[in-house]
Amino acid sequence: MAINNSTTVVEFVLQGLSEDPGLQALFLAFFLLLYILALAGNTLIIIAISLNPRLHTPMYFFLANLALLDIICTSTVVPKLLEGLVGKSSHISYKGCMTQVFFLIWVLGAELLLLTAMAYDRYVAICRPLHYNTLMSWPICVLLAGFVWVIGIANTSVHIGLLVRLNFCGSNQIRHFLCEVPTLLLLSCSPTTLNNIMLVIADVYFGVLNFLLTMISYSFIISSILRIRSAEGKKRAFSTCSAHLVVVTLYYSTIIYTYLQPGSGSSFQNSKVVTLLYTAVSPTLNPIIYSLRNKDVKVALKRLFPCFH
Repeated sequence: MAINNSTTVVEFVLQGLSEDPGLQALFLAFFLLLYILALAGNTLIIIAISLNPRLHTPMYFFLANLALLDIICTSTVVPKLLEGLVGKSSHISYKGCMTQVFFLIWVLGAELLLLTAMAYDRYVAICRPLHYNTLMSWPICVLLAGFVWVIGIANTSVHIGLLVRLNFCGSNQIRHFLCEVPTLLLLSCSPTTLNNIMLVIADVYFGVLNFLLTMISYSFIISSILRIRSAEGKKRAFSTCSAHLVVVTLYYSTIIYTYLQPGSGSSFQNSKVVTLLYTAVSPTLNPIIYSLRNKDVKVALKRLFPCFH
């Protein structure tokens, strides 16, 4: 254990995914491929939206923000995971750990808020189409996006501020492949009551409240689609929000499972799998889901990159 004379932990040891050399090589190849695909896919989405004037609409503006958040999310977690799988080091410094926690909380909170904003955008487009240009004007879109990023930073700043005041003077073995608040609180030898209270408040606001708002939006959306008389009209209306609905389902199912379960009594192995889903798999799948389910994105990609034909 790397500690100084005052027995304060200055680095942590991350638990790997597996100690089997064969599995480590398999995991290394798999997650390296996922990381490359996530970076490439989300970068292509941002480029396609930025360079195609037809995609300069609120829906694609929010999609570009989601792609940027996915790049930050996977880059916060996967490189350190790959480093551990290569066998170079399973250690992470105290500052490195706090940095990883900062960006992870920031991105996860911002993505939940952004998914809610995207659900609202689809609600206005389908349920109040005549008022869409007014309710989703560019100033409002920029304000919503700014709110998403700023509130995400404010949230993570609170958690980091509470976390750095804690003393870690016992074990430095983190039973996870990344640093996150629940696992770190288990290692603290300081009172963590305030930290746990703020975690619950954040869970309720970012997880429960935004989930309810998203579900309310989609209840109105589905109700409006069902009232459309023609089958073609229903299909066209549903196609504008189906990709977002798939992403919302995938994202919330993993986030809720991870952060609303009791920390001490949960299965750490299951937690690892679920964490991988929203930090490595989801950022890879999101651009694929949006490009496959969205005709405009596919057209934009084909125009920019003829190889997509």
